[in-house]
Amino acid sequence: MREIKSAELLQQFASDNYSGICPEAWASMAMANRGHALAYGNDPWTTAAADAFRDLFETDCEVFFAFNGTAANSLVLASLCRSYHAVICCQSAHVETDECGAPEFFSNGSKLLVAESRDGKLTPKAIQELATNRRDIHYPKPRAVTISQSTETGRVYTVEELRALSSVCVKHGLRLHMDGARFANACASLGCSPADLTWRSGVDVLCFGGTKNGMAIGEAILFFNRKLAEDFDYRCKQAGQLASKMRFLAAPWVGMLESGAWLRNAEHANASARYLASQLSEIEGIRVVSEPEANAVFVSASDEILESLRQMGWMFYTFIGGAARFMCSWDTDQNRIDEFCNDLRLCAESAPATRSRS
Repeated sequence: MREIKSAELLQQFASDNYSGICPEAWASMAMANRGHALAYGNDPWTTAAADAFRDLFETDCEVFFAFNGTAANSLVLASLCRSYHAVICCQSAHVETDECGAPEFFSNGSKLLVAESRDGKLTPKAIQELATNRRDIHYPKPRAVTISQSTETGRVYTVEELRALSSVCVKHGLRLHMDGARFANACASLGCSPADLTWRSGVDVLCFGGTKNGMAIGEAILFFNRKLAEDFDYRCKQAGQLASKMRFLAAPWVGMLESGAWLRNAEHANASARYLASQLSEIEGIRVVSEPEANAVFVSASDEILESLRQMGWMFYTFIGGAARFMCSWDTDQNRIDEFCNDLRLCAESAPATRSRS
């Protein structure tokens, strides 16, 4: 094996997927690795993880585990729709922009109906318009709505907003799915219980992300309406999501949920994002687009500044609205934030113009 250079191990802010495994998840995986256990989810770890979710959400939900968010989201939407149905989503939704057509593939063709949004949030009005736009047989029939919590633009849906979305969904016979890749960050941001942010507000199905919150891999799929989960285990098997050694997908959740690490990790990531934003706001030529609500910070700066920052070895994305996105994670080090801000300040000072993008 080649030698790993120290520079390759430094914390970056391009994605919370860059982070490692938190101690609680690691310890649970190590415990699950002691000896043998039954395969395909018939092990005590998978049972314990499912029960831990039922305790956390205060309801007898149906629980499944998948390898990643693309599979989880796509299989859920496929289970809610037939091929001639449609799913309403935001234009920046992950299912629309970053899942390579997987929702359409697994549903055998269900169409995504996309609503425009400046802040990455769906509104009741947008759902109403798309749900009633056409009712003729030549147009796909709306059947489900999917939202991201938190959104791809770093916004968080409040309980009141979720209930308003649910109300219009019920009115038009639509199922409400939540892509919760950063659901823990939303809970930490709002100080609300997982139950209040999901089934009590009318959410039918949640995909709860673990990878961005300190796990190595894995997504939990929670059906609050158990009838909607009929044959979902077969759908997972057919899609290659039934792990033979399922305990290694489930065990980290036991450690995360029973210890409370899922929330502590999110609280740290969110606090780090707020600190990062406060430091960035003091740099001339840099504009923080909005106050962070979860663990994302979006920054507007000139192309010269951003390119200089890349030349200094910093990684980040500019794929949403032209703003540069910086993500904090469960293990973000404040000293590393300070290093980043110092480098960005140097880039801004040396740039031909320090005006931020409009």
